[in-house]
Amino acid sequence: MRVLSLLLLLAAATSALADDAGIQRCRAIKDAAARLACYDAIVVGAPAAAPAAARAPAPAAPAAAPAKEQFGFEHKQEILKVEAIESTIPGRFEGWRANENIRLANGQVWQVVDDSRASLWMENPNVRVRRGALGAFYLEIAGTNRSPRVRRLQ
Repeated sequence: MRVLSLLLLLAAATSALADDAGIQRCRAIKDAAARLACYDAIVVGAPAAAPAAARAPAPAAPAAAPAKEQFGFEHKQEILKVEAIESTIPGRFEGWRANENIRLANGQVWQVVDDSRASLWMENPNVRVRRGALGAFYLEIAGTNRSPRVRRLQ
């Protein structure tokens, strides 16, 4: 009896999902009114292979900047699929403290947003900014085992 109930619940939950491809298509539309119309046209509970007549017209591909240049600015635009970027910190790097800005060789500026701190003495260290859970970003510095949480300023 429990198995039957679980199967019925699973079937009901699956049928309530919207078309993922349709949502992705709408998410790419820049104009707010057109994007809303696209979302309104999505049939909830429709199978992924819905007839072409039921789908909203596909928008033109947006002319977005390269993903690596926009890494860290996801809060300002749609989420990008880049998992990490690599660069260096030019010159002498003496560590960090809370709210400190760190400029990378690629021109990006990241601010330490946690309460961590470290004293280091490094020349041109290699760094990697990686995506963490729940929209967080972490600055990994080669030769250390500590990674401050950061957010991108520039």
